[in-house]
Amino acid sequence: MTDFKYYTLDNAHQAFGSVIVLDVLRAFTTAAHAFDRGAETIFPVASVEGAIQLRKRIRGSLIMGEVDGIKPVEFDFGNSPDEIRGLDLSGRTLIQRTSAGTQGIMRAVYADRLFAASFVVAKATALQIQQINPEAVSFIVTGESMGRDGDEDRACGEYIQSLIIGEGHDPGIFTQRVATSSVGRFFKLSQNPYISEKDFDLSIEADRFSFSLPVEREQDLWVMRAEKPIS
Repeated sequence: MTDFKYYTLDNAHQAFGSVIVLDVLRAFTTAAHAFDRGAETIFPVASVEGAIQLRKRIRGSLIMGEVDGIKPVEFDFGNSPDEIRGLDLSGRTLIQRTSAGTQGIMRAVYADRLFAASFVVAKATALQIQQINPEAVSFIVTGESMGRDGDEDRACGEYIQSLIIGEGHDPGIFTQRVATSSVGRFFKLSQNPYISEKDFDLSIEADRFSFSLPVEREQDLWVMRAEKPIS
């Protein structure tokens, strides 16, 4: 029987087994839309400087992401699924730096298998975990930090857990919690030009995509790709 545990960014280094790093608003919703628009690979990184240096190493690569919700001037795109879904990214390599999601990936040092996840890839992620059939699944709730409750990510983890164990709950039971989370309320009220209500709407479209987002270590880099579960 699979054991499920939940962690935050503060203790993410303790996560073990198959680790699922959650970022609903918006990093891994944005990443999923990038793959849907044809991106080939995404390299998650921890810092702005790391992203810029990696773009110099990888010819033709583009950077997307944010610092405190705002796109750095050096980046090509922000952390917006609405922005990304309007692009043609066929065959492109992206680099992603965010304040929560990519930080969780960096800190999952004891993962046997590692996945990035949000509601849009929840069912595919659950199917991948079922096929692995691990003894332990760890969820990293990246939104629970800096005074935020992270309930948008916790809800996504609980939905994925329900799918893994075969309970098959209506996703609406879980996605409705995004609006009442501290970050969800901020999205609804914010006048920040980098935060759009459309991004919020795209982030609660449960199971929109049929691929998961496994992350693997290749030499000195983390690499994310889209992968469909085996039928």
